[in-house]
Amino acid sequence: MRILLVGAGGVGDAIAKIAARRDFFELLVVSDYDESRAQRTVDWIRARHGDDVAARFATARIDASDPEVVASVAREHGATHVMNAVEPKFVPSIFAGALAADADYLDMAMSLSEPHPTDPHSMTGVKLGDDQFAQTADWDAAGRLALVGIGVEPGLSDVFARYAADHLFGEIDELGVRDGANLVVTDEEGNEIFAPSFSIWTTIEECLNPPVIWEEESGWTTTPPFSEPEVFDFPEGIGPIECVNVEHEEVLLMPRWVDAKRVTFKYGLGEEFIGVLRTLHLLGLDSTSPVRVRSEDGPVHVAPRDVVAAALPDPATIGPRMTGKTCAGLWVTGTGIDGTPREVYLYHVSDNEWTMREYDAQCVVWQTALNPVIALELLAGGVWQGRGVLGPEAFDAAPFLELMARPVDQGGYGQPWGMEDRRA
Repeated sequence: MRILLVGAGGVGDAIAKIAARRDFFELLVVSDYDESRAQRTVDWIRARHGDDVAARFATARIDASDPEVVASVAREHGATHVMNAVEPKFVPSIFAGALAADADYLDMAMSLSEPHPTDPHSMTGVKLGDDQFAQTADWDAAGRLALVGIGVEPGLSDVFARYAADHLFGEIDELGVRDGANLVVTDEEGNEIFAPSFSIWTTIEECLNPPVIWEEESGWTTTPPFSEPEVFDFPEGIGPIECVNVEHEEVLLMPRWVDAKRVTFKYGLGEEFIGVLRTLHLLGLDSTSPVRVRSEDGPVHVAPRDVVAAALPDPATIGPRMTGKTCAGLWVTGTGIDGTPREVYLYHVSDNEWTMREYDAQCVVWQTALNPVIALELLAGGVWQGRGVLGPEAFDAAPFLELMARPVDQGGYGQPWGMEDRRA
């Protein structure tokens, strides 16, 4: 396996660092528009693991917005797999470039949505991933696989959905992704500050778009942002957090392969975060349409959302000032395989202190990066196989979860996942 990794930001950097401890690939090319960022990642791998490990890595400059450039870089390095680790606005170009290069493709966020033009808070417009699923026939005809939504969310929760359907439930009432954290970021003086742990560009997109809900009778519908608040109790000391509906890929993926009466995604944003997002929207600072701005060198055009992203701390750099844990998981209700009512929460917790010590990566980006590496290893070994545009639910979950939890000294990733039965 020869991998072209597109993007050396927080998640791309963590993907390379996790992969450095594995031996399933021949070459991993870390690419970025700023090749110095890619080089910094490879330099870290060399310093931590030595020249022999670093010899399996290379760097390249890439323009992720140009499918011809993506295809050219992939061909130059003989890439068999293109791993997309940049913002979802680049999905169409990387997706097209991978297919043109006759390579398989993976991403952690899918093609963007467009709200319904007249009734956005009850009806869907263009849904997340619609553009990619529309090209399924092209990928199938080429004999290539596009594995979409294989980060942590989407990704691990989708694997949990497949596992629950195959091993825990006879009938599923609801698949409810529930994510929360107790992370705190401080400034140099120790004061808590507003610093999102993931790309604010992506966060704005997810949180201010109308959330999607899937129900067996009505299919995909939408609600207003931050709807249906509920308090969810997260494990391992995180505790109860109010969660609200957020637009996310799991709701668009799970019903395609897993039978359930309802699918939802709720995230523990917190009152402060919701307030900030609402203010950004009120001021028009969530817009991606460029506006004319005066400068000393004359007028320039800039997207307000890009300004917000530039003004906030880079999520890849806040790890040393962050404390706490983040939890990603799936709450499932229904009838167990024994015919009795059942309710479980399947989850994985990432501790920032540990990820910083082991990988010099903050826990949110590290947890996101873990799952595509596991998926790549399963694909390399032929354990997972497929063609066309597929989500994680299309594959057997048991090998993924077993490899994830198996101790490192036994060839696994040493990341146990948890399951809580929440109904006596």
